[in-house]
Amino acid sequence: MGAETQTILTTQSDAERIERVKEELETGFRELGRIGPAVSIFGSARVGEEDPSYELARRTAHLLGSAGFAVITGGGPGIMEAANRGARDAGARSVGLNIELPYEQATNRHVDLALRFHHFYTRKVMFVRYACAFVVFPGGFGTLDELFEALTLIQTGKIRHFPVLLVEHSYWQGLIDWSRDRLLAEAKIAPEDLDLMRLSDNPAEIVEIIEHYAALQGLLPARG
Repeated sequence: MGAETQTILTTQSDAERIERVKEELETGFRELGRIGPAVSIFGSARVGEEDPSYELARRTAHLLGSAGFAVITGGGPGIMEAANRGARDAGARSVGLNIELPYEQATNRHVDLALRFHHFYTRKVMFVRYACAFVVFPGGFGTLDELFEALTLIQTGKIRHFPVLLVEHSYWQGLIDWSRDRLLAEAKIAPEDLDLMRLSDNPAEIVEIIEHYAALQGLLPARG
């Protein structure tokens, strides 16, 4: 296993790792604890402004911002940039949680609160801890990782039940069908687990669903 090689093992001591994790969690709690009700938006970094997904993410984030929600993304390009851009244009808090990678991923210019993480798992805590919904646009492994992390935490009762919205039917329908035809049909999940994912291509509908669940959670974002 690459993670167990001597080179990796000697990069940091266990005590140093623990201290870094502690610092990342403390910083995240301190900075994000003040942003109010927020929605985490995920999607591919490999999407340009000319892609319809970019504009859809920008419009969705703008409506969420206008409804009083802060928007949290991974802080990078593509869908993340579009969502941060929409939030900032609406005058909402635009948060970017960037990650240190072997190749540089610069924080996009539409972020007004930027945090940088070394560990994926501390970053994941922040995406979940301060969100009342996840909105998931087309993406790759990282996007799928965040999607299934949220579904697992909701399914197992580790976090409160909040909406997980998949945007763009044509991209996600195959996953929904496979989950129904294999996971559910073979009793790998329960019928109610499949209902944890909702499909929508309508930004106004997405905001309406999130507002409904936010009200149930006692989170009433301030408009304007």
